[in-house]
Amino acid sequence: METKNRLRTTLNLDRDIINSIKIIATNKNSTQTEIITEYLKKGLELEDEKNKIPENLIANKNTYNPDPERRMKFAGIIKAKKPIDLTKTLEEVRKMEY
Repeated sequence: METKNRLRTTLNLDRDIINSIKIIATNKNSTQTEIITEYLKKGLELEDEKNKIPENLIANKNTYNPDPERRMKFAGIIKAKKPIDLTKTLEEVRKMEY
């Protein structure tokens, strides 16, 4: 049953989990290995999405560097005659209402 993309391994799982997997596999007319693989893939996809930085927050994915020291060097780089509500300005830019 070994194929190019598969690796044989041993897992120590709780008895309740194994019993649940057996029931699900029986109900879906599938093997326990297929069920475990399917659930692990779903879990890994969810984990990737949770840890992913939203696309709209990345100006350039190739050069993104959240270095706080570097960002603080830019603080105060622009001088204005009157105070600016940065939150309002950013919302306008995102909505293209400028």
